[in-house]
Amino acid sequence: MAAVVSNARRWTIVGLLFAASLINYLDRATLALALPAISQDLALGPTLKGILLSAFFWSYAVMQVPVGWCADRFNLRWLYAGMFALWSVACGLTGVASSLSALIGLRMLLGVGESIYLAGGTKSVAAFFPPEERGLPSGLFDSGSRAGLALGAPLIAWLIVRSGWRRMFFLVGFSALLWLIPWLSVYPSEQRRDPTAGRTATDVRGRCTGIHLSRDLVGICVGFFCFGYYWYLLVTWLPDLPYLIFGTCMPLGGWIADRLIHSGWNETRTRKGIITAAFLSGLMLIPATRATDTRAALGLLCGASMVGLATGNMMAILQGCAPTDRLGVWTGWENLAGNLGGVLSPMATGFLIARTGSYLPGVAVAVIVLVAGLLSYWTLVGELIPTARRTSA
Repeated sequence: MAAVVSNARRWTIVGLLFAASLINYLDRATLALALPAISQDLALGPTLKGILLSAFFWSYAVMQVPVGWCADRFNLRWLYAGMFALWSVACGLTGVASSLSALIGLRMLLGVGESIYLAGGTKSVAAFFPPEERGLPSGLFDSGSRAGLALGAPLIAWLIVRSGWRRMFFLVGFSALLWLIPWLSVYPSEQRRDPTAGRTATDVRGRCTGIHLSRDLVGICVGFFCFGYYWYLLVTWLPDLPYLIFGTCMPLGGWIADRLIHSGWNETRTRKGIITAAFLSGLMLIPATRATDTRAALGLLCGASMVGLATGNMMAILQGCAPTDRLGVWTGWENLAGNLGGVLSPMATGFLIARTGSYLPGVAVAVIVLVAGLLSYWTLVGELIPTARRTSA
């Protein structure tokens, strides 16, 4: 059920979540861009550099479900603020690290703090928006992650050139703490529920068996794993153009679905339908790898990046399927699955390129995986109860 806050206040919260997502991914990118300078100063070889780069993901992956559990039980005003402060301080202190062990410890601390971003954002949208309005804010706040990736490289590179890698970490990390001022000013300390908002689908379906609910979770996790596999192929093996197209499509797909649902369209078919169109756009990645004309290749690559239209709707489906008191945990499982896809994708693609000398097999596998994710949403994720029935329930 949606909490009672003004329209301006809830959209301000979405804007702050967008900014937090941007900062989140900006902070992640700092190490990779500063690694040449760090390696020279600390005499790190390829093996040690690989360990350092992976340290963030150890703690980030492990903490997804525990932090989701915390998001279900504690007020997000303070939980999100605490985790944000933790990751910002960890990023800032990286600038004074003088050993590999210190760097690894701080990167793991960064992963712990940043694990709140998706669970906290998803819980906040579910708290302040009714089900038929969640597509746009869900896609919008998460699009900050893509903006962070797009802006991170030039900004961080400029800071390293101007100030050196140590001062860059200090500036990026500690300046982000200013975000806490508006967050603590705007986010309510208590969330009152609007009795007219009606029950969500899982308030009704919560009386069903755990098997039924877990089937939804399995379908969502499989779908997000496949989505993550495809997305990480785009960002690790292809040009930077997908950031812009993908990021723009994230709120757009949610907005389109929200408008159609407001007009009376069935919520389940609308959200799954847009996910279908978005996932099928990924098929354009195959001819993009075969195109000989640069403009045609770029056009097809832009089309393949429209998979981002699915993002807001995948999150809205998660919010509609998860039990109210377990949404954070479900989000943790979903994001863990997506990151597992992200870990597997670059390795599998690199292996296929090395074996065949061509991008085509790796791209074809990614597209097949994406289609499997689409089937998961249609066959495993159940029917959402129409908005009108939720309101009258």
